Amino acid sequence: MKFWDYYSFNNKSEIYSNYPLVELSDVLTQRKDSIKIDDTKLYKRCRVKVRGQGIVLRDEVLGKEIKTKKQYLCKEDDFLVAEIDAKVGGYGIVPKELINAIVSSHYFLFDIDEDKLNPEYLSILTKCEGFSKQVKATGSTNYAAIRPSHVLEYLIPLPRLKEQEKIINQYNKRIALSEKQINKAIQLEIEIENYLFEALGIKKAVDKINIKGLHLVSLSQLEKWGIDFIEDISNKSTLFDEYKINEISQISSGGTPLRSRKEYYSNGDIPWVKTGELENEIIYDSEEKITIEGLNNSSAKLYEKDSLIIAMYGATIGKTAKLGVSASTNQACAVLFNIDNDVVLTDFLWEYLQIQKDSFKKLAYGSAQPNLNAGIISNYKVPIPPIDKQKEITNHILNLKNKIKDLKTQSEKNRNLSITEFENEIFKPV
Repeated sequence: MKFWDYYSFNNKSEIYSNYPLVELSDVLTQRKDSIKIDDTKLYKRCRVKVRGQGIVLRDEVLGKEIKTKKQYLCKEDDFLVAEIDAKVGGYGIVPKELINAIVSSHYFLFDIDEDKLNPEYLSILTKCEGFSKQVKATGSTNYAAIRPSHVLEYLIPLPRLKEQEKIINQYNKRIALSEKQINKAIQLEIEIENYLFEALGIKKAVDKINIKGLHLVSLSQLEKWGIDFIEDISNKSTLFDEYKINEISQISSGGTPLRSRKEYYSNGDIPWVKTGELENEIIYDSEEKITIEGLNNSSAKLYEKDSLIIAMYGATIGKTAKLGVSASTNQACAVLFNIDNDVVLTDFLWEYLQIQKDSFKKLAYGSAQPNLNAGIISNYKVPIPPIDKQKEITNHILNLKNKIKDLKTQSEKNRNLSITEFENEIFKPV
């Protein structure tokens, strides 16, 4: 049984640690002094993220927009606890950038005795599953809120300050390694785009702010009006012939069977893909499935394995996927199928489409929710090199993506190890 599991079933005095155990009341003091909001002043407001993810800026507003005029000022390294969200990890240390930010009476501020407790040590400790279990065990299960008195009763292992610093440094080394790995993964993702553009002889569009003076472009090149499109098209060149998507594949979309007809969904075995599931990955299953009746009595269609999907609506515009199984989609998905593999390899086309997200967004229209349609995508041009060159490009990108996947896996492993090693250092198993 783990240390904090033991806490859940036993008296707090029976907790075991490699270091002295103290109540937070020994190292924290609640600060209750408030301020009166001035309607003419601008105030920062805090937001406490759940699951121990810290304190961030919520917004900046004029005092006249704040209804409750009694508020509390944050100081750097305060321990801030959300009354309602504490049981889901709503607490953390106030960062420097939120000095003098305000919170309401639904948040509790505590000064830390830094002669005994390093704020960074407490910040790490509160990210541990064990601390969250202690908070969840507070009071009635029917009442989510906690009180300051509850917070001050929580126990923490408290090494001497020098030992706290040593533990913090070990933790930070592991976090630094994790961040180095994720940053390397991000660099490789950028490298994929740069490599593909270079390999295809495509010049990236120039940033708007760098374009000055008269800017000429052939109207015959424009698919839509607007300076965004003029800039994008006029800066594009290619070493290879371009094909419209409708010249190399068929394109269609899907549909949504009537939700009121249970027989269209109940016990269905046909994957039915929605745009929220498109993450530039191969799809082998879907969140929802439909029946053959639902397929036959709606605009949904069954597409074969290896078909490509592009999101057409809203925030997901330009996201893609490749079908790893036969599946249907809703109407927000454009599907490229029967791809002419004598001209273009499916995986090459997919890799190219994945870096076109920003261009697809520019082509979208509509004020409340910008949308693409099958017609726009049908006319979208793709530079297509010879098959051998496509294979070379695809294989190089696949190699980079495998490296990215490994780096992200290692990064996540190191981030998890940082907490595991922290807990192993300060807690002793029962």
